[in-house]
Amino acid sequence: MGEYSNAEYVGLEEDASPRYDNFKKVSIVPLIFLIFYEVSGGPFGVEDTVQAAGPLLALLGFLLFPFIWSIPEALITAEMGTMFPENCGYVVWVSAALGPYWGFQQGWMKWLSGVIDNALYPVLFLDYLKSAIPGLEGGLPRTIAILALTMALTYMNYRGLTVVGWVAVLLGVFSILPFVVMGMVAIPELEPSRWFVIDLHNVNWGLYLNTLFWNLNYWDSISTLSGEVENPNKTLPKALFYALILVVLGYFVPLLVGTGAIPLDREMWVDGYFADIGKILGGIWLRSWIQGASAVSNMGMFVAEMSSDSFQLMGMAERGMLPDFFAKRSRYGTPLTGILFSASGVILLSWLSFQEIIAAENFLYCFGMIMEFIAFVKLRMRYPAASRPYRIPIGTTGAILMCIPPTLLICVVLALASFKVMVISLLAVMVGLVMQPCLVYAEKKRWLRFSTSSDLPDFLSAHHRDTESGKQ
Repeated sequence: MGEYSNAEYVGLEEDASPRYDNFKKVSIVPLIFLIFYEVSGGPFGVEDTVQAAGPLLALLGFLLFPFIWSIPEALITAEMGTMFPENCGYVVWVSAALGPYWGFQQGWMKWLSGVIDNALYPVLFLDYLKSAIPGLEGGLPRTIAILALTMALTYMNYRGLTVVGWVAVLLGVFSILPFVVMGMVAIPELEPSRWFVIDLHNVNWGLYLNTLFWNLNYWDSISTLSGEVENPNKTLPKALFYALILVVLGYFVPLLVGTGAIPLDREMWVDGYFADIGKILGGIWLRSWIQGASAVSNMGMFVAEMSSDSFQLMGMAERGMLPDFFAKRSRYGTPLTGILFSASGVILLSWLSFQEIIAAENFLYCFGMIMEFIAFVKLRMRYPAASRPYRIPIGTTGAILMCIPPTLLICVVLALASFKVMVISLLAVMVGLVMQPCLVYAEKKRWLRFSTSSDLPDFLSAHHRDTESGKQ
């Protein structure tokens, strides 16, 4: 996927690497499954692509879309994440390229989109259980259940990232296995002609593209855990590569089985239809297994997303962008304040509907990705000789060309957003534009304490020196 070197982390100047040796680092296997849950969590939620566009376009979508979006985003994450292996992640990429003001905006939009996304998972988890426990369908019992589930999963995050990583491995294996079994059971029933059904006059392009986009994004989220990874220069690119294969196969194979083994009825392809397919092919036991896998998959996605969100806040505090109390670690090495803030955001946003959550997070996420693409290209142009332990084997022109297809896709997703989602998202963006100057003013007045970790390289002074040397 690219080129490696043995260079040390120096940011854009020669300085010491950030070290957190008192806490256990995350190894490659848990990291693969953390990425898997940041991005996917299994084929739950891909059914809408068949309903929207039919079998052939659904299958082609999950084969071709990764080349347009997932692979470029994963490659950029590998290069930039090893260039800046710290918990600030994409925030420090944008700060190094565009300055701390825009870095803060990146952090605000990405954190908010992550919290919005995470508000979805406790709700979906209960949706899978309400058929067995009708009382969870609404009212006070459902509210209590959402709060209890959020607190339990939040406590898991508090106990440490290595705990979260190995829990993600166990949940991932449990989520994937029923589809392996379903594939084997379905072999005698497969009819390849069913895969090629297409009706271009009956395609819901909005639903189709939004579903693909939602199921194949968030590759950059793992960058905010780079400071917690064991040997990130080697581990992060490898984990991204293996996770990419796992995610694509985890979508494509179940779709191949479901569309090939069952006569097509597009209206039946809604969330949860894989469980019905499991019952048709294997019986009630397989349906129950898939339903259980769907439920625990939401738990895996919740803990992975909360880890990313909370460590991002800690990384921003270590860069002096947020008050010092965000940088404090618990005795387990986890960012306690970041976890509490992220959990509070999840609880406050859990009243939103599924469609509103998806649309709002996609809109904010797209703004953040545009800044990442700009930062990637600008750093390639401004600092071509800077240390990049993993480097995508393309030049500046290739870097620009690689960013064009996903940027065009972002424009399409933004254009498909409803007016309500646009207004709410733009208001959220405006909050970030005002919040950063307010925090600067609070620091100036000494109302809040801010500081930059001495373990991190000062890329801003590197900017200044390079600019001055260029003038001479």
